Amino acid sequence: MTRIVEKVVCYVVADEHLLVFTHDHVPLTVAGVQVPAGTIRDGEEPADAAVRELQEETGQHGRVVRALGTADYDLAPARDEIARRHFFELRVDAFDPTARWQAGETDPADGGAPHSWTCWWLPLKDAHVLAAGLGAALGSLVATFDAS
Repeated sequence: MTRIVEKVVCYVVADEHLLVFTHDHVPLTVAGVQVPAGTIRDGEEPADAAVRELQEETGQHGRVVRALGTADYDLAPARDEIARRHFFELRVDAFDPTARWQAGETDPADGGAPHSWTCWWLPLKDAHVLAAGLGAALGSLVATFDAS
């Protein structure tokens, strides 16, 4: 039976740029361009998980601006799992569109080898390059910017 795993996806936006990352030691064709995201812990509210994942994956402190909805993503054939993704728009206090910085996990939850990635700011108009359904709620996000 396919299990459902509750996840969060973080759209961190500043000056019409989106915070993204690419893995340092995994080919772009395998991992793609990603946004901060991760699993909601037992008893944790989705918005709180979004703030935690942002900090853990990028070192940035942020706050939730709004929820953008929920969508299911089937991970087959890689895993027999449905990711129930809760999408959030977040803001950070500091923003430099030219900044690039290293982040990663020295002790991944899956017990595997450490991972490192490079964080950077992608123009929001180019966010269609997001991998693995991470862009599923971009329409809800950019509608706000198109209206202004």
